[in-house]
Amino acid sequence: MEVDEKTAKFKTQYKGNTYYFCAPGCKVTFEKSPEKFLKD
Repeated sequence: MEVDEKTAKFKTQYKGNTYYFCAPGCKVTFEKSPEKFLKD
């Protein structure tokens, strides 16, 4: 899913990058296991 960083209500930092989310649950899930979502 693509989220517009200008309108995103939730964001987090990981390894020097900022990731944006439309819902708090997605942010929490990402933060628990970010590598799971960043695999190529």
